[in-house]
Amino acid sequence: MRVLLAGASGVLGQRVLREMAAAGHEVSTLDRGEDSSVRADLLDRQAVLRAVDGLSFDAVVHAATALSRKSMMRHQDLAATNALRTEGTAHLLDAARETGAGRFVVESMMFGYGYGDHGDALLTEHGTAFGPRQHDRWLERHVGAVRTKEELAFTADGINGISLRYGLFYGSGTTDVQLAPMLRKRRLPAVADQGRALSWVDVDDAARAVVLAVEKGRAGQAYNIADDTPVGFGEHVRAVAAAFGTPPPMTIPLWMLRPAPLAHSIMGTNLRLSNAKAKSELGWQPGHPGSVAGVWALARRIAAPAA
Repeated sequence: MRVLLAGASGVLGQRVLREMAAAGHEVSTLDRGEDSSVRADLLDRQAVLRAVDGLSFDAVVHAATALSRKSMMRHQDLAATNALRTEGTAHLLDAARETGAGRFVVESMMFGYGYGDHGDALLTEHGTAFGPRQHDRWLERHVGAVRTKEELAFTADGINGISLRYGLFYGSGTTDVQLAPMLRKRRLPAVADQGRALSWVDVDDAARAVVLAVEKGRAGQAYNIADDTPVGFGEHVRAVAAAFGTPPPMTIPLWMLRPAPLAHSIMGTNLRLSNAKAKSELGWQPGHPGSVAGVWALARRIAAPAA
């Protein structure tokens, strides 16, 4: 298939590009960088349409974000990514129509189910409302952007929209180059997760899910993409510290994180995804039962050449 990939320079996008090529698909990348085959700012509609003029694709993948390596402690750190999820999606859908693409796969995330305590039951795509209104104005901006991204994809005329709702990423390119160095430099000194758990997914497994969604995802459907075993934020971070030999973070009560409101919202959420639909319909399987096993496996792979 001929695929246009937006966000190929990101952690997920780099791996999607590799997995697409391995599966035999022909991929063009859309980004602002000089290395992109289609150069345009996704937030500039006219620039996007000029860039794809005369091109033809079978599918478009929206994996563009504006997340940086810095610790996301403030709600404002998500503003640029929220714009890519709303305006950027609308512009990319216009490009899909202009190029004849019949399939449109979007990167979504588990927090679209809403921040807060969802209990210990696994959330399913059909049994749980997605994009519920949030009482906090900042959280509504984040959840609303994810809600809009899916709605745009699912309601676009003549395009089969598919959404992948990811757990938190870990793995090569994230854990080893972002989280472990933060712990080593004590830039994540404390965590709070007592009684709460979140879903996680290895970024390589996440990329394989994109290929499967492009090839056989059902139109108008969302798929939870996460490991089998949810893990508390603190438990995950402590496992990274142990596996990579960094100082462990302190465990503190959640209320002490209020000065870092975004971190407070994330660590205060209890949200566990069911991946049964992705397994049955896409044939997707996580490479690790949970993120603790995954980060230890990554640390062993990194250490192996020196052994």
